[in-house]
Parts: sequence; structure tokens; C-alpha cells
Amino acid sequence: MGAPEVRRRPGGRSARVRTAVLDAAIQVLLARGLTDFRIAAVATLAGVHETSIYRRWGSREGVLLDALLRTTEHELRVPDTGRLRDDLVTYAVALASFLATPVGRALDQVLALGDDRPAMAEARARFWAERSAGSVAMVTRAIERGELPDTVDPRLAVEMLVGPVHFRLLLAREPVDGARARRLVDALLRGIGPSS
Repeated sequence: MGAPEVRRRPGGRSARVRTAVLDAAIQVLLARGLTDFRIAAVATLAGVHETSIYRRWGSREGVLLDALLRTTEHELRVPDTGRLRDDLVTYAVALASFLATPVGRALDQVLALGDDRPAMAEARARFWAERSAGSVAMVTRAIERGELPDTVDPRLAVEMLVGPVHFRLLLAREPVDGARARRLVDALLRGIGPSS
């Protein structure tokens, strides 16, 4: 007779606590802004102790960027249409729409902080690594399909698309609509596409 099988509950308390904390973090960020974002407020709203948050996330930056990462995973999905141009246009339009929301504006504010303390630098690096892993897949798939040469750097290609979107929205304060997104993508593809 073998050992009894251990049954694990999907999710469980840990997943519920994480969800409650990350939801609360977004609510506190939107209600109070970045400068008045406090772990104590997140803990109260989530119904957990502050120490639980610090033990799991290490810092206010850690919980904040984890909450923003989860939000972008739900609100800013990476498309897979089967054609690179369509993927990139869809992604650029979705990114511009997301960045125009209160959460999107907060995300850019958090990521643009000049705060390079180790906790913030680590949280920012983790955010970008996880976020870019999904978006570079659009370019990687295109290389595998033969739409692009294998000499193309997928991460650089994505940066060349999202950089102008962020610039236009945040610095120029101008919208990025479908027509603008198509122009950006076409310029990008002329630069990285196969030589004639």
C-alpha cells in the first residue's frame, strides 16, 4: 500500500492573499497616487498584515510593480494573428489605449522614476524582463515563419516600436491611433525586414 496521495487545492489561501493584495495595491495607487502609496493602506484594504506584504514582496516598489505587471498581463495581451505586421499594429494600438488609462499612466510614472535604490531597480528589472518575454514572442514567431531574417534582435525590434508610442503619449501628449500605429509599424518593418 503506497503513501496517501496529497491533494493540493488550486489557488488556496496564498493565491487569495496575493490577489487581494495586488487588487488593493491598484486601488490605493489610483486613489492616492504614487507619492502617497503606502503599504499600510494596501494591507488594510486587503485585510492582511503589513508584515505579510513585506515578507512576500520585500518593498512597496515590489508589490506595486507586481500589481502593475498582473494588470498589464490582463489588460495588454500580446496578439498572435499569424502575421507580424498585424501583431505589431494590434499591440501598438492596445499599448496606446492602455497607457491612456489611469493605471497605464501610473505604470509609466512608476517605471520612469529616477529612483535607483536596489529594491526599485530589482522590481523594475523584473517587470521589464517578464513583460518583454511576452512581447518579443511576436518577433520571434515572425523569424520562425520566415517573415524576418534571423539576424533581427527581437527585443530591440519591440523597443523600436514601443519607444515611439511612449514618447508620443507621455512627452508629446499626442494620441496614437490606428493610422499612427500602422505608420510606426511600417517604418519599423522597412528597417528590419528582409533586404530587397
